[in-house]
Amino acid sequence: MRLQKFLADCGVASRRKSEELISSGRVKVNGKTVTKMGFKVEPETDSVCVDGKNIALERHKVYILLNKPKGYVTTVREQFNRKKVVDLINVPYRIFPVGRLDYNTSGFLILTNDGELTYKLTHPKFEVPKVYVAKIRGIPSRDKLNSFESGLKVENYVTAPAKIRVLKKLGKDCLVEITIQEGKNHQIRKMCDAIGHPVLELERIKMGKINIGDLEVGNWRYLTEQEVKYLKQL
Repeated sequence: MRLQKFLADCGVASRRKSEELISSGRVKVNGKTVTKMGFKVEPETDSVCVDGKNIALERHKVYILLNKPKGYVTTVREQFNRKKVVDLINVPYRIFPVGRLDYNTSGFLILTNDGELTYKLTHPKFEVPKVYVAKIRGIPSRDKLNSFESGLKVENYVTAPAKIRVLKKLGKDCLVEITIQEGKNHQIRKMCDAIGHPVLELERIKMGKINIGDLEVGNWRYLTEQEVKYLKQL
């Protein structure tokens, strides 16, 4: 088994983050530091350590939905001593967030120790739709909404087609619902900036067909068997 997949299956981090752990020299196999991505391990016999701690395959998979509050980071390690989403969940398993939500963004976040599912939900080729509600400055014109949906030049890339609709006017500002299938860093905030209507508040409410529902901010629940099955079939 490839080392990065083994780390993900052990619940250490997503496959992508596991590759970063390897490349930064934080992983040892049988006492030797490994930085090669294609390196393969024998799960039953090889000794694997991350930051000096032995790890092993996590046989019991857990799937958790958290309503993330603002002011938490979606990382397992935090160098600036900020609050982490994993601190909100008390389970006897090593879990990690599926994808990211910005520090000042709230809402729908899945955490798991299933590396394969994390890969599927975060890789762009699977195009899992994510729905957000945003309070934005001003009220965009139909032309600006059309340009948002067609794709915008943001820094060095053009965004994929998206959906946006005005839900409610709030004086000079408004609430909009936004659906994207990408997940680039600060993407929605950058897209709204690009049409001249910066985000004031942002919440993710849905991934695929799974809604945050009435789960209160800061609370979490296990995904149902039906929800897990649905995500694995995407």
